[in-house]
Amino acid sequence: MSVMMQEMSWQEFDKKRKDSILFLPVGSTEQHGPMLPLSVDCVISAGICQELAERVDGIVAPTICYGYKSAPLSGGGPLFPGTVDLNGSTLQNLVYDVLEEFIRDGVKKFFIHNGHYENEAFIVEAIDLLSRKHEEVTFIESSWWDVMSDSVIDKVFDEFEYPGIELEHAGVLETSLTMYFRPELVRMERFVEDGVEEELNFRIYPPSKIKVPKTGLLTTARTSSREKGELLVRDIVDHYLDIIRERM
Repeated sequence: MSVMMQEMSWQEFDKKRKDSILFLPVGSTEQHGPMLPLSVDCVISAGICQELAERVDGIVAPTICYGYKSAPLSGGGPLFPGTVDLNGSTLQNLVYDVLEEFIRDGVKKFFIHNGHYENEAFIVEAIDLLSRKHEEVTFIESSWWDVMSDSVIDKVFDEFEYPGIELEHAGVLETSLTMYFRPELVRMERFVEDGVEEELNFRIYPPSKIKVPKTGLLTTARTSSREKGELLVRDIVDHYLDIIRERM
């Protein structure tokens, strides 16, 4: 039987709901340059959740596909058509309501997996508020870049230095992971070499005052490959399995 909730009947979900870990992927709909789809954050988050659920006989809930406001120097910002932003309170309430519905269904163990850099504070706030009401429920929250090994990063960035997760938007990490999960969505023939000229140590509004390349790329994805994506997935999933075994 599939671990994907949207592919289950209600009877199949009913049999698993009280004893299984429920994985909730949270992503965004956001530009990722000319060679990647708007769904990158969702593809990666859901893909990792599916790998985990298959290993622990869990359930993957339907992905939350909209996220908090894309920032110019970690996602390109809202000036690109197709980037759909939520207010922070909207995302917080959405995550809260979805999780509470599953709690009412009897789910006791949750793994909330984030794929969009700007989301995390609002996801964590929702979980914190819920945990105060439901002390018997266990929540784990993480973003996939939180658990990457330094040794794997060194192998993935074999030709140039890792720029940090903020600038690694539509770069080697996200491109390689998308190549692994959904290779048919990656169009490397459209790749261009591009990136930001400077990092800022302040925020300025409106975001249009921050210079972002017209391509939406913040760093290069030149050395991306499916093999690097597989290396990253194995590393991330293994780390998460250790956390799940220890904490759940």
